[in-house]
Amino acid sequence: MRHFLTTTGITGLLFGAALMAAPSTASAASFDCDSGKLAADEKVICDTRSLNDADVKMVTTFDILTSLLAMGNRGKLQEEQSVWLKKRQACGEDVECIRGAYAERLKQLDEAYKGLSRPL
Repeated sequence: MRHFLTTTGITGLLFGAALMAAPSTASAASFDCDSGKLAADEKVICDTRSLNDADVKMVTTFDILTSLLAMGNRGKLQEEQSVWLKKRQACGEDVECIRGAYAERLKQLDEAYKGLSRPL
């Protein structure tokens, strides 16, 4: 039997669920927007709805993918996430740079999902 959930389908489903579960106050999924200690990129993400939504989608996809991976691959995915986070932080207040960083990371996570071993 072929796997009928495409990557777009799974991330879309996850994103929809995350948005429905998200609190009504301004809060990104991976950090607290009400914190007084936000980095420049985090401030922009909190102030830009599309970037906030991208953060919710990315962290939800990352968390679910992490739970599906074997222990050794989890560490690799977490290391990649740390590298990506530094890249996003280097964007500072540049909205397009941050938007591109999220697009790149979501593509990487989608590829990781496609590469998962599935039972026949």
